[in-house]
Amino acid sequence: MNPTRLSRIALIALLALGITLAIEQRDSFDAASIETWLDGYGTAAPLLFVLLYALATVFFFPGSVMTLAGGALFGPAWGTLYSLSGATLGAGIAFLMARHMAGDWVAAKTGGRIKQLVDGVEQEGWRFVAFVRLVPLFPFNLLNYALGLTRIRFSHYLVTSFICMAPGGFAYTYLGYAGREAIAGGENTIQKGLLALALLAVVIFLPRLVQHLRSAKTLSSGQLKTLLEQANPPLVLDVRDAERYQGHHGHIGGALNIPHDEIMPRIHRLDGHRNRTIVIVADDAAAATASRQLLEQLGFDSIYLLEGGIRAWEESGYPTEHSA
Repeated sequence: MNPTRLSRIALIALLALGITLAIEQRDSFDAASIETWLDGYGTAAPLLFVLLYALATVFFFPGSVMTLAGGALFGPAWGTLYSLSGATLGAGIAFLMARHMAGDWVAAKTGGRIKQLVDGVEQEGWRFVAFVRLVPLFPFNLLNYALGLTRIRFSHYLVTSFICMAPGGFAYTYLGYAGREAIAGGENTIQKGLLALALLAVVIFLPRLVQHLRSAKTLSSGQLKTLLEQANPPLVLDVRDAERYQGHHGHIGGALNIPHDEIMPRIHRLDGHRNRTIVIVADDAAAATASRQLLEQLGFDSIYLLEGGIRAWEESGYPTEHSA
């Protein structure tokens, strides 16, 4: 048998065994037992905690339990750092395992939703990783493996994961710290408890805020390029003046050029597009937003803005034209 294939089979078997044991021992895996186990290791406890967190991430143990234990053991600041380090290390290992060794197994476990994730990363890169870290569309542990099946750069994945896991990591770490203080009868336990609850409320509200911001009608250059290749493409409305429309950056092929200050007197040119998706292109966000607001006031519904305008389109390597 091919050595590489044999290694993959062994890795998948080890992964399956580890996950099975994790499920069987889930009830005994809690913050108190982790504290008890690490208490006797002194200065080595932080390193052991990070390694244990990484293994827990790889083998699908609940990360929230580890984070609570981190807060109880090391306090809110160091606990957050150690928890994020362990979670990021485990997420990186899972990512590399999926990318190089266990891709078929991960694809089978994620089912049809893997295409949604791959498409999202293809279109948005690290921004999509940030979104799924902040908004739990996928279970955290499985997401680490699933992202390994995409073509995102490992460094982008790792840095984005660390940053976007920080809000939830700090909230749960502080909750573990406040719980430990309350049990120990420390000072200001009520204030610490209220702060912990406030942080949790922020973390619970954060996904809704992110989804709301994401739902703002904008398209990346990659998303627009994909839409323009479909059977019913959107109308690209370039609201720059004629000089800039034909200038250095050029314009997107097939775009309709109506400068922002001429939309009202030339609105008849858009009457036949009221039921069509319109993507506004401009030099700056303020002009694009003003044009969208004006069209919305005039009864147009499906209006999007091109993120970064024509410069972003050009920087993405997509063609532009300079003819009228």
